[in-house]
Amino acid sequence: MTTTQRRGGRGRIAATISVLGEILITVGVILALFVVYSLWWTNVLADRHEKKAADKVRKEWASAPQAPGALDTRDGIGFLHVPAMGKNFDLLVKKGTSTEVLNEGVAGYYTDPTPSALPWAKTGNFTLAAHRDGHGAKFHNINKIHDGDAVVFESKDTWYIYKVYKILDQTSKYDVAVTDQVPKESGKTKPGRYITLTTCTPVYTSRYRYVVWGELVRTQKVDAARTLPVELR
Repeated sequence: MTTTQRRGGRGRIAATISVLGEILITVGVILALFVVYSLWWTNVLADRHEKKAADKVRKEWASAPQAPGALDTRDGIGFLHVPAMGKNFDLLVKKGTSTEVLNEGVAGYYTDPTPSALPWAKTGNFTLAAHRDGHGAKFHNINKIHDGDAVVFESKDTWYIYKVYKILDQTSKYDVAVTDQVPKESGKTKPGRYITLTTCTPVYTSRYRYVVWGELVRTQKVDAARTLPVELR
């Protein structure tokens, strides 16, 4: 092999490596942009959507008084407040837990496999889900909730105040029993008025589910000034 041939071979190898390098850099940039889109831009879009939808519900409450059970569930049934997840945590709750619903940056109540009870029912489990990452990431800080913390649901005319009594930091995503109307996995054996929050875990995955259970301790009528219950002050 001549010197010219050897140099030509090295040149082709160098060119190939250069092309591969450019391809890898391009792929890396695309992946980085996808991560930015998934973990930041979807949050921006979901937050905007949730705020607009929440404002619509509050305007409807102000202009068209009606009983909670008569609310249009397509717009939302009320607002979830969890001080442990943020001082101003104020999240619209809508019907359903499909990706389409949760991607709106809201919490959704289960319609299957076990339909959720609504807070004003005499007994039952008000079961909710929301994203932990992306699309608003409303339950991102669910791990900051502890036993004894307050979880409050706000309807048009009533505050429903729950107290957290059990946390399951990891269970199978197929463990549908956590949303049973009597949540036996939480230690309860009799019908009551419960709330269950669920989301994915660990962070940035959907491998398992994180579950928080609470029990209703009291209700408070909403006054004309919509005075917050003490748990939210």
